[in-house]
Amino acid sequence: MNLILFLIIGGVAGWLAGLIMKGRGFGVLANIGIGVVGSLLGGFMFSLLGLSSHGTIGALVTATVGAVVLLWVVGVIKKKA
Repeated sequence: MNLILFLIIGGVAGWLAGLIMKGRGFGVLANIGIGVVGSLLGGFMFSLLGLSSHGTIGALVTATVGAVVLLWVVGVIKKKA
């Protein structure tokens, strides 16, 4: 059950990150994948900063922040290539 919730939160975070980063999205399915990876990145970044989040909303915020950062990095790399 936790895996399903993780995928749902990651998918919503990727969708939100695609909306936040106008013009930086890569389509619905790719943004969902970026959201799942971004949730891992967000958790890592928050732990480095000493921040923590609790509950579903906290997980969604963490995942969205990670997905936005990931979309930004991918956009920079894609622009240079």
